[in-house]
Amino acid sequence: MKNRFMPLVCLLGAMFVALPVFASEGVPWEQLSESQQKTLKSFADRWQELSPEQQQRLQRGAARWSEMTPEERAQARERLQRWKKLSPEQREQIRNRYERFLALPPEEREQLRKMYKRFSNLPPEKQQALRDRWNSIPPEERQAIREELRSMSPQERQEFRERWKTMSPAERREMRQRIIRRHSQNQ
Repeated sequence: MKNRFMPLVCLLGAMFVALPVFASEGVPWEQLSESQQKTLKSFADRWQELSPEQQQRLQRGAARWSEMTPEERAQARERLQRWKKLSPEQREQIRNRYERFLALPPEEREQLRKMYKRFSNLPPEKQQALRDRWNSIPPEERQAIREELRSMSPQERQEFRERWKTMSPAERREMRQRIIRRHSQNQ
């Protein structure tokens, strides 16, 4: 008879142990470490007013902050200052791009990360030259190129990039014109 109830007892025991994980309880201020309290001191007076999710998110952020090097903290401060200077429309645009990025298949996200890393490792003057070259293309043409690339499979995009690297400037112009014509016909 005891054995028959053992699975039930184990299940209830596991639920009891796991309950704090599933419960959406807040984090008492006193439960934060000293370094977390120091990092979050601007929230101390209104900590109880924050939702449990906000408290947990801030606690995780404070934990990450304490693990950062001074250089990483300086970079984070700089990014926050740039974020604060953005207009609400710019912030929304960035959030939308990030959501689109997260919706991509993992292999495409990895490809984008690699491309960004390659770009970031270029000397500043080469980065600026690439930006200038892209910005010299009229907005409608840039949009057509973006849409063309989005319509390709990851394999097709990779093949296109490889082909693009070997093209002469005249061949690249011709390719751009074909993309724009196709885009215009599809409109």
